[in-house]
Amino acid sequence: MKAKQLFFDTMKYIVLLIGTFVVFFPLYSVFVGAFKTRQEFYINRLSLPSTWNFENFSIAWEKGDLALGLGNTLFILIVSIVGNVLIGSMSAYALGRFDFKGKNLIIGSYLVAAVIPLITTQVVTYSVIKALGLYNTYGAPIVLYLGADVIQLVIYLQFIRNIPYELDESAMMEGASLFKIFRSIIFPLLGPATATVVILKFISIYNDFYVPYLYMPDRGLRTVATAIQSFVGPNAARMEVISAYILLIFIPTIVMFLFMQRYIFSGVTSGAVKS
Repeated sequence: MKAKQLFFDTMKYIVLLIGTFVVFFPLYSVFVGAFKTRQEFYINRLSLPSTWNFENFSIAWEKGDLALGLGNTLFILIVSIVGNVLIGSMSAYALGRFDFKGKNLIIGSYLVAAVIPLITTQVVTYSVIKALGLYNTYGAPIVLYLGADVIQLVIYLQFIRNIPYELDESAMMEGASLFKIFRSIIFPLLGPATATVVILKFISIYNDFYVPYLYMPDRGLRTVATAIQSFVGPNAARMEVISAYILLIFIPTIVMFLFMQRYIFSGVTSGAVKS
């Protein structure tokens, strides 16, 4: 019995070590490569650099349209996330607080939309974006990112369903409208859920390549994802500079995650258990 338990414990730690290696090895490779000269990079890719070379970062910043990409991405992120949070929270408020005909149909529609492959709808989506005159403008990705998805809806619904309805009734007795109840009572209590949604949307939009590449081909509209794709093509042999570029675009995501990671678990699980 002890031998069997020892075997399973050993296999468990071996799997964990393999998983850790798979996750961290690419990050280590990019990190050490970013500080090497070209010659040193190709001599030994995995060793620590003999001298820490920061020139690769200045080359990536100046020649890779990184400032432009970060600026465009930041603008799209701010507008999209603000609109997405408002639409998502209001939708969840309506679905979680009121009973009306078609409510279950709407929730079911969100679930069905989540399992439809994105590529199957792109012909229609592309035609709509073109017809609206949003092609090759900031409006295209912003409109596509505004919609609330099923994960966001579930996170908000978990919280809204655990907010006592007596708060709404008390506010109504004071003459508050439904919008004021949402703005003054419900939305402030959705803070942890909103923080979780912001983190998830930030990572999703920041890393998205497909939408900016398809709907914003103009060079002046590049995001970090399309900027690095354009930079890698003519600089494919300069892996040390590409590593520096990758490290630079990692920074906003890492900073965002480190400062707000506690909200991810809290936002997903806090509303799941009734008090």
